[in-house]
Amino acid sequence: MDYQNTLTYLYNSVPMFQQVGGSAYKEGLENTLALDAHFGHPHRSFRSIHVAGTNGKGSCSHTLAAILQEAGYRVGLYTSPHLVDFRERIRVNGVPIPEEYVIRFVEKERGFFEPLHPSFFELTTAMAFRYFADETVDVAVIEVGLGGRLDCTNIILPDVCLITNISFDHTQFLGDTLAKIAGEKAGIIKKGIPVVIGETTPKTRPVFLQKAHEAGAPICFAEENDREDYPGLECELKGLYQAKNTRTVLTALPLLKEAGFHLDESSVRSGFAHVTELTGLMGRWQKLQDAPTLICDTGHNVGGISYIVEQLRQQPYQHLHIVIGMVNDKDIRGVLALLPKEATYYFTKASVKRALPETELKELASGAGLQGSCYPDVPAAVRAAQQKSLPEDFIFVGGSSFIVADLLANRDALNLH
Repeated sequence: MDYQNTLTYLYNSVPMFQQVGGSAYKEGLENTLALDAHFGHPHRSFRSIHVAGTNGKGSCSHTLAAILQEAGYRVGLYTSPHLVDFRERIRVNGVPIPEEYVIRFVEKERGFFEPLHPSFFELTTAMAFRYFADETVDVAVIEVGLGGRLDCTNIILPDVCLITNISFDHTQFLGDTLAKIAGEKAGIIKKGIPVVIGETTPKTRPVFLQKAHEAGAPICFAEENDREDYPGLECELKGLYQAKNTRTVLTALPLLKEAGFHLDESSVRSGFAHVTELTGLMGRWQKLQDAPTLICDTGHNVGGISYIVEQLRQQPYQHLHIVIGMVNDKDIRGVLALLPKEATYYFTKASVKRALPETELKELASGAGLQGSCYPDVPAAVRAAQQKSLPEDFIFVGGSSFIVADLLANRDALNLH
């Protein structure tokens, strides 16, 4: 099989949450432990940092990886979902896993994993850990897929854990209250291993304190960290929400130093200043065009969108155009209620099965006082926004990671840089 055929096989033979949603979710760690044993417990051969949370875990993971790379470490980075290519999920020092490795892994191991019927995420986590071991990384930054307690990344024994924040997302698996969701995320807290909590609410803070107490884990709250260790720190990631992610990462750095990592000031500053170049991060308040300005962002739940709306309020423009699509298992009404009513909307859908039809989205949006037209796919919607915009206007593209993925996959055809 070539690379594309291998991916098609993977997507079709193991259920992929990105495509089908809830039916791909496997509760429990039986498959994970079977795969881990089969591959020789590869995660035991490198140090790790574990990152959970509703929003911000991708940005924090990439920033930590960038800092560690600049400090001279060989760094594995495992994140999800991918935007354009599957290989974005598994990187060493910013370089995606080679196509040949993916092909060889599937061809060689399918006889073992096919009878197991693992989920896509279970299988790719095993692939990532085996690849990091084969590549002899010094440390891997591992982003939780969903939740924490039962997530298949939760077999690692990290040096430090981070939980960025808690917001409503994936409530059908994680619970319908912030306290229940926090309980699932807090499942990554382990005996004696320090944990950084990026953001709390009166409902979530007691959950974290109790879990840390039970595990004898030192706990640090980034909100209480008002030290200015790095005055004038320049951050490449510009979204408003990045201020909290920055504070979360800065709170984790002394704990990493205590764990034996050598992180000097220049490595920290350089990591923050060059995250996208060092790690390949995309889709975080990413600018793709000037005159009119076009920005995309993967924020896709009430917590993420509320920051984006605040950021949009601060932008200078003549008129605001919003290209939006969502998937059907999110709090769609909650997101629509936050969006600015004065914008012109371009309702569309991403090329995944979970995508909400654009006509349904428009109907729900009109109930929230939002007006616009429907377009069958992301390129068509973006082209329409480009054609209707003046140079002084502002185009925002988002609502879902998959909308951003379709935009980035078609950036050449849309003349975006």
